[in-house]
Amino acid sequence: MKILSAEFLMSNTEWQKCPAPRNPEFAFIGRSNVGKSSLINTLVDRKNLAKTSSTPGKTQTINHFLVNNKWNLVDLPGYGYASVSRLERSNWGAMIEQYLIHRENLYCTFVLIDSRLKPQKIDLEFITWMGEQRLPLAIALTKTDKLKQQELSKSRKAFEEKLLETWEELPPIFVTSAEKKSGRDKILSFISEALDKKVSSWWTKG
Repeated sequence: MKILSAEFLMSNTEWQKCPAPRNPEFAFIGRSNVGKSSLINTLVDRKNLAKTSSTPGKTQTINHFLVNNKWNLVDLPGYGYASVSRLERSNWGAMIEQYLIHRENLYCTFVLIDSRLKPQKIDLEFITWMGEQRLPLAIALTKTDKLKQQELSKSRKAFEEKLLETWEELPPIFVTSAEKKSGRDKILSFISEALDKKVSSWWTKG
């Protein structure tokens, strides 16, 4: 897929106020400071479409972007640690859950995982929740340029083994690096194929 255009549409804190569900949507979410904004900018080949920050928890709304006048890219608030109040984090959780459950044109949600870390409880719990809700998802391992190939292989294997403790089949997994733009073409091809099929695979918890 070639990115011809990418533009900001709107930000909301309620799924009911999101753009009319005419276009297929692909959402991106992950633990705070996982490199979500950097990956989004890499995918659409824009430097500052999604705002990056050294402060965890910068994204606090559901942000919609229109890509190629054909599909919506959705930047969701990060879960986990953020320098905001517990009440705000609780509200984020409800906002994210309601969007994911009710958004009828959501084709797939990419869950971003920091490849440098051992499997994190909060990531596994979120992925499990997605499976229990029968929501389509894919995994994107981020910051892989920070690891040597052997370290990356070990990290991916550890994550896959942890998932297979509760999943019968693994969701699609993409190895990415915003720094080296690795994984970009594969994710865009995945999105392109989903658009062509007009359906997405449903990856459910085993």
